[in-house]
Amino acid sequence: MRINASIPIHRGMEKLDKDAFRKSIDVLAAEVAPATTHNLLKAPEMRGVIIDLPKIKSVVPAPEGKRLVLTRFTDESDLSLETKQYLESQSAKLVNHTINLDYDYWTADDILSSILPAELVEGAPSGYAMVGHIAHLNLNDEYLPYKYIIGQAILDASKNAGIKTVVNKLDSISNQFRVFKMELLAGEPNYVVEHHEADCRFTFDFSEVYWNSRLHTEHSRLVEQFKPEDVVADVFAGVGPFAIPAAKKGCGVFANDLNPNSFKYLSKNITDNRVHQLVRASCEDGRDFIRRVVSRALADPLPSPEAAVSKTQVLKAEKAARKLSQLGQLPPKLEVHQPKRSRITQFVMNLPDSAITFLDAFRGVLSPENNDGRDLSGLYKAADLPMVNCYCFTRELEIERAEKDIRERVEEKIGHPLGGDVSLHYVRSVAPTKEMYCISFRLPGEVAFGS
Repeated sequence: MRINASIPIHRGMEKLDKDAFRKSIDVLAAEVAPATTHNLLKAPEMRGVIIDLPKIKSVVPAPEGKRLVLTRFTDESDLSLETKQYLESQSAKLVNHTINLDYDYWTADDILSSILPAELVEGAPSGYAMVGHIAHLNLNDEYLPYKYIIGQAILDASKNAGIKTVVNKLDSISNQFRVFKMELLAGEPNYVVEHHEADCRFTFDFSEVYWNSRLHTEHSRLVEQFKPEDVVADVFAGVGPFAIPAAKKGCGVFANDLNPNSFKYLSKNITDNRVHQLVRASCEDGRDFIRRVVSRALADPLPSPEAAVSKTQVLKAEKAARKLSQLGQLPPKLEVHQPKRSRITQFVMNLPDSAITFLDAFRGVLSPENNDGRDLSGLYKAADLPMVNCYCFTRELEIERAEKDIRERVEEKIGHPLGGDVSLHYVRSVAPTKEMYCISFRLPGEVAFGS
C-alpha cells in the first residue's frame, strides 16, 4: 500500500491548533551501506519506488553509519519481484521507518484545505499582494469566520518571504486620499514598510497612503516611454512610484499629491533615492496643480540630467578644498553649469476613478491669462505640446467599445476632439465588469491655448 501523506482534516476550525496537524507516516526503507546509496537512487528497478514528498529527504542516516533509502510504500508485499531481486543483489535490508510531520511542514494551501468547509476550499484566499513586509488580503464575506487562521497560515508559511504582517482590507476606497481601512489578521501591527521597485526604495505607512503593488509593471511601462530630457508633471503622485523612477532616468519631475501623508513620504523617498535635484514636490489639489505647474516650471526650472551635481562631485570638491585650506589657500567655489528645463512635456494622472473629471483644468493652461500675461506659443510648439497620460476605469469589456467610451468622456471634459496622437493601453481587470486603462494623448492646441 502506498503511504498516505495527506494533511489531517479539521473542517470548521476557527481557532488555530497547531498540534492538530501532527502526523506520523510509516514507510518501508532499504538499509544499505553509504557507497550503495547512489546505485539505488539511479537504478531502473527503483523507478517509482523511492519516496517523493516535498521537504522530505529520500535518504536519511541509519545506525552504524548506514543509510536508509525511503520508499513510498508501507509493506514489503507492495514491492514488485524485480525490485525485491534488485535490493537483494545490493545487500539491502528492508526495515520500517517513521516520518513525523508537524504544522510547519504544511503549506498555507494545505492548512486552508484542511480547516475550511469543503465548499469554500476551491476559492480559498491563499494568494495575496505583498507590500514590503505586509501581505494584503481582500477576503470575501464567507471567509471572514476563518480570517485569523487564514492570516496565521499565510504568515507561518511565508516566513522566508519576509512577511511579518498580514492585513485584510475592510472596505472599498471611498475617501479623497484613496486610503482603505484595514484590520490586522496576524503578525506585527507595523504598517510602515520599505518597498523596493524599479531599483528605487519607497518608505511609507501602508495604512495612511495609497499603494498598489499590482501596478509595478504599469509603472515601469510608462516610465520607459519617457525620455531623460522630459519634464514630467505627476498630478496624483502618491509616494512616487512614477516620479522617482522617472527622475532616476534623468527626467525633471513636478510631483504632487493632496494627501499630506503621501507628501511626507514622497519627500522622504525623493531624498532617500537621491533625486532631490530633479524633483519638486507639492501638496495641493490636482486641478490647482495642473493650472499652476506650467508657471511653476518657468519660475523654478529644473536642471538637465547631465547638470545635476552628483554626490561624487561634491565629495571630490570638498576633499580638494580641504587640501587647499591646509596649504593656506582659498578654495575655489564649486560651480556646475546647469542648463534649465522649463517646458512640461508629460502629464501623469494616476487616479483612475476620477482623473478624467480633472481634464477640464487643461483648458487654457498655456494661455497668457493663466501665465501672468506671458505668450508661451514660442516655448510650446503646436506639434510638440505635452502628452497627457490619464488612467481611468470603464465597464466596457470589448477593446473597441472601451476605446470609444473613454475617448468620448475625455473629449467631453476637455471640450475638444482629440487629434491623431492618441493611444489606449489596457492595464488590468479590476472586477468582472470593470477594466483599467491608460489613455495617452497630445494636448490639443485649441485646448491648451484656448480661453
